[in-house]
Amino acid sequence: MISRPYWRAVAAATGFLLCAALPALAQVGKPVRLILPISAGSGVDAIARTAGPALGKAMGQPVVIENLPGAGGITGAAAVVKAQPDGLTLGLVSNNHVINPSVFKSMPFDPIKDVTPISVIGATQLVLVVNPKVPAKNVKELVALLKAKPDAYNYASSGNGTIIHLAGEMFLSEAGVKANHIPYKGTGPMVTDLLGGQVDMGVVALNAALPYLKAGTLRAIGVCGNTRSPVAPDVPTIAEQGLPDYHVEGWFAVVGPGNMKPADVKRVHDAFATAFSSPEVVEALKKQATAIKPGSPEAAAQYFRTEADRYAGLVKKANVKVE
Repeated sequence: MISRPYWRAVAAATGFLLCAALPALAQVGKPVRLILPISAGSGVDAIARTAGPALGKAMGQPVVIENLPGAGGITGAAAVVKAQPDGLTLGLVSNNHVINPSVFKSMPFDPIKDVTPISVIGATQLVLVVNPKVPAKNVKELVALLKAKPDAYNYASSGNGTIIHLAGEMFLSEAGVKANHIPYKGTGPMVTDLLGGQVDMGVVALNAALPYLKAGTLRAIGVCGNTRSPVAPDVPTIAEQGLPDYHVEGWFAVVGPGNMKPADVKRVHDAFATAFSSPEVVEALKKQATAIKPGSPEAAAQYFRTEADRYAGLVKKANVKVE
């Protein structure tokens, strides 16, 4: 016969183990906060919302998508950095995340050391567009227009030092022309004023621009990447129109707060890889000019460092600084 003290010891040990497991069990079913450090209506916003249902299914818990734009993405990224590293607060960041240290005089965090890179998910094509009132239909005509009237035209961006800003600056530099820069607080208001004619031109994510290109309310001058897009095959690249060194694309990656546990990193990575690789999401994003190729956490960390170095050179060349 087993003594009562034995059973009391077993009960005590079992209780201890259950209590120790409670923090992990408490995460099950809790909503995941996916912060987008950009405004609604942007290319990354469209991507996140397309994949949202599949992501919630893959993670086995609700995913709440929250836009926190401002300061070129710093506001939203800061919210991720400050969160508990439990996998319940994540960020879907883009090129701006690694550009900011070269642009801003001071940063409230290190965008590489203070986050946990989880995966570079894929890339989306960008396109240079003009308001239809601008009498140019291709790169040659636009360059001629800007050379003839160097102070008459302006270009919009989603904020000082953003990838959209740098893409515009790179175009002006490669073409040897000038235009006035008009920064906005996000892609949404920028596109609104492009449509209204308050600004003349700007670089926009192709997936965000497609409805307006089809409606004729914006006109495409050229795709910013190396190849034409299958969703807009009639739009030539800027490179093939006489600026062979011009190439920019927008990538997006999932990150978490710094010091996430390896088990949480793997869980989040696997869920995002599953969701974004599902046939319905791949097909939907393909129609949005977005290519999906989820990478490893190690590859993401290396990519962040490489891209940070690359953009540091571009920022210096364009002399972009934000106090």
